[in-house]
Amino acid sequence: MENSTNSKSLIINYGIYLGVATLLISLITYALGTHLDPHWSISLVSGILFIGLIVFGIKKYKETNEGFLTWGQGVKIGVGIAIVAALIGTIYNYLFMNFIEPDFLNQVMEVSNQKLLDQGQTEEQIEAINKMSEAFKSPLLIAAMGIIGSAVGGFIVAAIAAAIMKKSEEETY
Repeated sequence: MENSTNSKSLIINYGIYLGVATLLISLITYALGTHLDPHWSISLVSGILFIGLIVFGIKKYKETNEGFLTWGQGVKIGVGIAIVAALIGTIYNYLFMNFIEPDFLNQVMEVSNQKLLDQGQTEEQIEAINKMSEAFKSPLLIAAMGIIGSAVGGFIVAAIAAAIMKKSEEETY
């Protein structure tokens, strides 16, 4: 009963919606100058958008599939949406860190170091933390972690949503 063309277009559309929404949030925080130390509400809004658009994408698929949805279909759609959005975010982050704000990672490290000092960490402890952080500054590693993290998050959200929304043809008889 699965309509693969339908699921592909839903994945792409909702993935683009999520990717663009995330990109807009990033641009707004940058324009406001809060990109180095964003308020917790930014994470909350981002999380709500992430969960909401994945759930709405799965729900839309169920509606267009005559009200039927298997758990696997729901997970596929949710993870697909998350990966499309992560690819958009990866492209934006590449452009941001290489052309818009090439010193971004160093600026984040300075803000983090100041927070650690304010919490009472010693210079030696901060230096050790900075040395460990250097291993994670590779753009390829940052991109891979972003895509993998988004896929895992998408799986968790989609698995829960699909388990709640699933309905097979056998259940109707």
